[in-house]
Amino acid sequence: MKLTGKQRGYLRKLAQELDPCIMIGKSGLSEQLVKAADEALDHHELIKVRFSDFKDEKKDLSKKLAQLTKSEIIGQIGHVAMLYRQNSDIEKRKIKIIE
Repeated sequence: MKLTGKQRGYLRKLAQELDPCIMIGKSGLSEQLVKAADEALDHHELIKVRFSDFKDEKKDLSKKLAQLTKSEIIGQIGHVAMLYRQNSDIEKRKIKIIE
C-alpha cells in the first residue's frame, strides 16, 4: 500500500502520542531487533524506532528496517523514525486510513 501525503500526515499526528518501542543500540539491525520490530508492527501497526547508536546512519538503517519488515517510513524527527504497516487481517486493524 502506497500512502499519500495526507495519509502520512495523519499517521505522523497519531505517532506524536507514542513512545519509541524499538531502540537501535550497539548491535545495530540485528536479527532479534528486526523480529521485535516485525512483531511490534503486527501488534500496533504504527511504531517509533529510536536510534541510541548509529545516529549518522539512521536514514539508511531506517530504510533497511522498513524493507526487512515490509513497512513504510512515515517520517523521521531527530533520532526517531516512525514506521507503519497495515495489518493484513481486516478485523485486527487498529488504525483506519481514509483512501
